Amino acid sequence: MNVLKIGLVPQIVAGVVLGAMLGLLLPAVAQPLGVLGALFVGMLKAVAPLLVLVLVMSAIANRHDSGSDGRKAVITLGLYFVGTVGAALVALLMSQVFPQTIVLTAAVEGSPPLAVSAVLEDVLFKLIDNPVNALLTGNFLGCLTWAILLGLSFRKASESFRQNLETLAVGVTDIVGYVIRLAPVGIFGLVCATVANTGIGALAGYASLATLLVACMLIMALLVNPLIVFVVMQRNPYPVVLKCLEESGITAFFTRSSAANIPVNLNLAKKIGISEELYTVTIPIGATVNMAGAAITITVLTLAAVNTLGIEVSFATALLLCVIAALSACGASGVPSGSLLLVPLACSLFGIPLDVAMQVVAVGFVISVIQDSVETALNSSTDVVYTYAVDQLAVAEKPARVLVRE
Repeated sequence: MNVLKIGLVPQIVAGVVLGAMLGLLLPAVAQPLGVLGALFVGMLKAVAPLLVLVLVMSAIANRHDSGSDGRKAVITLGLYFVGTVGAALVALLMSQVFPQTIVLTAAVEGSPPLAVSAVLEDVLFKLIDNPVNALLTGNFLGCLTWAILLGLSFRKASESFRQNLETLAVGVTDIVGYVIRLAPVGIFGLVCATVANTGIGALAGYASLATLLVACMLIMALLVNPLIVFVVMQRNPYPVVLKCLEESGITAFFTRSSAANIPVNLNLAKKIGISEELYTVTIPIGATVNMAGAAITITVLTLAAVNTLGIEVSFATALLLCVIAALSACGASGVPSGSLLLVPLACSLFGIPLDVAMQVVAVGFVISVIQDSVETALNSSTDVVYTYAVDQLAVAEKPARVLVRE
């Protein structure tokens, strides 16, 4: 019983430590335990589309007649774009100060998009997807579209029907709570498999590139994001930033999936007192379009390829790269290493051949064990950070909830 009284985050940390030790000392024993991690991520991915559909639909159907939450949702989306472009700029500046080159020796399979228009077209078709197919394939944009349309329609339904919708939402949320309680075991399995398969020295050959990527993401998480939040809230941003990194970032680091982390973020948003009518919309959207980490990855790897080939980059072209990286990042799928196949799109801006660009992607997969984990932690935690900041915007009559570490 005493173990159950320990907070979730300390349990996760214990799972990380034990998993790393077992993976190092007994890799043959640890590798099969990866199934625990796969099951945990699978459960999160299974419940997340249904959770998004039911929560958003119920929130809209039962919300009060007020335009404040709609306005805040729009502002949050604006922050998502500002943050993603800002991340690309951070990556650009850091790449100029610490230029990287890479050895291009390998190739990978894949079908990257050839133009930004292809990415945007894919997003549009996801928006109008069949609702059943959206649930089956984990298309959160499609789920969100139908949830909004059905929620608006059900506002005209009887009070008892809308209460039943709310009861259904509560039931699905409870299921998510049960799944999240399994996070320490799931992350233990993920760490066991990762350490057993890759070992500690897996990143040695590309340590400099991996270090630059992680440094850019830490600058974004600990300096740029707090600055943006301070501008919005006019208060000390670090309590909410650190809280979100602790409770959302740690889980996302190991699941390496923004989509799988949606239930975690929704639970965290409720816990820190964000308006349900706001976070049930902005969190699912953020998992798809708020991709600061992806923008950093695309920019850094593209500029590493540019430096390797000795291509001159003008200031205007560099700024254009930031915009393309931001737009491309918005099309990155919420799954592990979803941003890497968008690197060739940015490389095409400099006339880099596809076969060379795909070799850059191969390098990305080598360091993805750390790059993708930190990227997802940044992406996912920022969803809650920005939503909280906007929820506190111009609400003088609503006292800010004190965030305490458990």
